[in-house]
Amino acid sequence: MRERYDEITSLGADIVAVGTGDRRYAEAFVREERIPFLVLVDDDALAAHAVSLRTLNWFQLLHPRTWKATREASKRGHHVHRAGKRVKQIGATFVIGAGARVRYEHMDADSTDHADVDEVVAALCRT
Repeated sequence: MRERYDEITSLGADIVAVGTGDRRYAEAFVREERIPFLVLVDDDALAAHAVSLRTLNWFQLLHPRTWKATREASKRGHHVHRAGKRVKQIGATFVIGAGARVRYEHMDADSTDHADVDEVVAALCRT
């Protein structure tokens, strides 16, 4: 999302990330990854529970597919920062339009699965 932030804001939208790490983790993430948007901390899993996000088991989290994706992300300059207390929490991406209407939803299947940014931007154009 960082690479498309200017495009997203030019559409009249904004990005808010909700993370599972603590405040120090979030501050380091924002600084090291040069994140231009708001990052909140969901330390007690209130947001995750509100949208019924599931958690992985240890086998799913440590699956060899995850290792490969982590290596590939590292080659592109992305790094795994210090893990939060809910390391097994799966992620999701939502586009929320006027009236708090969900215009797009992607629930990650595993820790390597993320929303396609082109789909997110397309959903913004439909709101």
